Amino acid sequence: MAHHADLPQPATFRAAPALSGTAAIPGDKSISHRSLMLSALAVGESRVEGLLEGEDVLATAAAMRAMGAHIARDDSGAWRISGVGVGGLLQPATALDMGNSGTSTRLLMGLLSSHALTATFIGDASLSKRPMGRVIDPLSLMGAEFTASPGGRLPLTLRGICPAVPIEYRLPVASAQVKSAILLAGLNAPGITRVIEPIPTRDHSERMLRGFGADLSLETEADGTRIISLTGEAELSPRHIIVPGDPSSAAFPVVAALLAPGSKVTVTNVGLNPTRAGLFDLLRDMGGSIEVTNARDVGGEPVGDLVVTASTLRGVEPDPARAPSMIDEYPVAFIAAAVAQGRSIFRGLEELRVKESDRIATMATGLRLIGAQVEELEDGLIIDGTGGDPLPGGGPIATKLDHRIAMSFAISGLVSRNGVEIDDMRPVATSFPGFIGLLRGLGAVA
Repeated sequence: MAHHADLPQPATFRAAPALSGTAAIPGDKSISHRSLMLSALAVGESRVEGLLEGEDVLATAAAMRAMGAHIARDDSGAWRISGVGVGGLLQPATALDMGNSGTSTRLLMGLLSSHALTATFIGDASLSKRPMGRVIDPLSLMGAEFTASPGGRLPLTLRGICPAVPIEYRLPVASAQVKSAILLAGLNAPGITRVIEPIPTRDHSERMLRGFGADLSLETEADGTRIISLTGEAELSPRHIIVPGDPSSAAFPVVAALLAPGSKVTVTNVGLNPTRAGLFDLLRDMGGSIEVTNARDVGGEPVGDLVVTASTLRGVEPDPARAPSMIDEYPVAFIAAAVAQGRSIFRGLEELRVKESDRIATMATGLRLIGAQVEELEDGLIIDGTGGDPLPGGGPIATKLDHRIAMSFAISGLVSRNGVEIDDMRPVATSFPGFIGLLRGLGAVA
């Protein structure tokens, strides 16, 4: 994954004519990571189609290879994975380089915790600022030991234990990554591992664990609390997985089509798991025309095509309880709010302060730079929209090595008077390698 000369790649995005056509988006990042990890723990060969071939997912593939799984892409573009069995992971010979991927890091910390091996995790400058304490705490209760950098950050070394101790753990912060890390650790622990989730988060791990044959049960209490129980020492069977398109990536062409006057765009094969589809609900609440066609079920995940027609959007004040279902989509939601009619108030977003960048501060600074009316709160933003007029534009936007910041401001350029300059588009390769090509295909980029 050599970057041609490690120099920033600035780009300017200018006002677009009406967008039209069909957009195919990359595979879902969350499901891609999990399909590689669970295939690597099954006995036999699994086949994965539609895998997201971005840098984050390739970091997961490299780590599973380093621990004994055989992973190769065949001529058809599908990936074939021969697993080692639960409990069969081997000691990696060198440090596991996670690049920019928080998901790879937190889920693999869980997976390795219940194996008798030692592994060191390293990552790039952005990942090395992110807090890992939220997974270190529960995994330590299961018997794993960690030596982390100050503040519970990377680089860190994990010493796993077998047998690990199954735990019952109530999530103090809504995080699918923490939930998944504990469940993955529980796969190779004797007895039952339980995660209690007061606020539901994305459930791809539960769906996929079940699909691979793990004994997993789910109870929902009257107040909405979910109790997930996994019986350990599992035997997983190989699977054929078709990865749906990533709703977090679909967010960008969807918002672009809503905002660029006269546009009509179809985004195909979008994963519509309700724990992930919060942005589409929010945009509909704002008056956006987003219709689902060809709804279907693929491997236990709901999928459909989105037909998006340019719409006049109104300001909105979303319920903070929605945050987990659209946590990665807030940056592009802020762009939509900036050109809507009236005021939008986004609250309950403390989690955005510890993403690839502090997404609240980074978005507020960038939005001001391109002429939007923004007030930054401790836990969110207040945005007064232009009422449908183009944003003035400007730049260069400091993306802070954050792929979603870069793509969100690229979309803002399509509805600007003077264009929006992005300081560096390289981070986009972590989740959406074909982003600029996709915009070009809809008529947005010269």
